[in-house]
Amino acid sequence: MSGRVFPKSLKELRIHFSQNSPASRGLRDFIVKAYPEMKKNNPGFPILIREAGGVESRIIARFAQGQERKIVVDSVGANDVEQKFNALVSEAK
Repeated sequence: MSGRVFPKSLKELRIHFSQNSPASRGLRDFIVKAYPEMKKNNPGFPILIREAGGVESRIIARFAQGQERKIVVDSVGANDVEQKFNALVSEAK
């Protein structure tokens, strides 16, 4: 599902993780697997990926009217990250 076209009310995704931390492994694996398909299906959509040492692994979605929702995915496997990501994207109406 992470490869689908995003709803119009979803305006931006920001993904933050540590490039070395074992707690970020699931999110890193998810990005490697899902990012090419997401960009292919949503070419003009802003997906911002930020790597920094020691940060909490999280995905932040910005919806219409400036609303934001954050999910934390520290120490979560790639399949669980995908499930949480899909639930987050599904919140867009």
